[in-house]
Amino acid sequence: MGAMDHKVIATFLISLLWFVLAVGVLMTIAIIHWRRSRVPGHTADLDLPKSPRPYCHSAVKNSLLHRPTCWLAIKNKNLLTIQSALALHNPKPCSWLEGISGDGDQKLFVSPPVNGWVLVIGSALPDPGEDIDACFRFLLDLSRKVGHVQYFIANTVLNYHAWAQMESGHVLRGYAWAGKTLWNQGPTTQAEIDLAMKCYTYTDPGEALPFSSSEPSASNSEKVHLLASRWSIDPEEIDDHFIDQEWGIVGEPSKHF
Repeated sequence: MGAMDHKVIATFLISLLWFVLAVGVLMTIAIIHWRRSRVPGHTADLDLPKSPRPYCHSAVKNSLLHRPTCWLAIKNKNLLTIQSALALHNPKPCSWLEGISGDGDQKLFVSPPVNGWVLVIGSALPDPGEDIDACFRFLLDLSRKVGHVQYFIANTVLNYHAWAQMESGHVLRGYAWAGKTLWNQGPTTQAEIDLAMKCYTYTDPGEALPFSSSEPSASNSEKVHLLASRWSIDPEEIDDHFIDQEWGIVGEPSKHF
């Protein structure tokens, strides 16, 4: 075999080696991309990656989801900041269904951003009917850390209800009723006026609201979600596709209220 033949064979083998290496690199990149798109665990760094998807008012509600009784809406898209402000223990990636359905657990679910808002849902949130002072301090402190915070609670069985807006440690609006007025601070917002929501003073005995009503929209508790929709975002109206695809964080709060 001549020198020319050896040169041809060497050139062929080098070309083949480069081809195999190139194919290997492309396959590795493809596998990594596929795994990241399929496995939710890549969000474990808690900086959930995807851009907020559209908020859809006409979406068909997911039958497995129910209307939360209590939640926060935070105007801050940095989940790591929110997780730190809530002092969550053992945080881990979690689907919406797992996060919202865990009402019996003393945990908090932090949603991915939806149109610039992050929702925090869970029975571990403070209840003004149990301790209005603890609820007030929690919201005030949280707003100092994350900025604009909104709080909603609607117990349609007892008709207990509350809503609040806090901005960087200041109360913009706060109202809570649990058989009597527990909190009424700040000017009534235009949304409350438009929805004809009745807010009593501290000295007003109020009305003996029934446990049920022939017209649900008559009570404040039934209008809380409408108020949330005008102030920020209504959890019920989040697009089902977004809920199916996006993951949030679930963790245990540092203290229970």
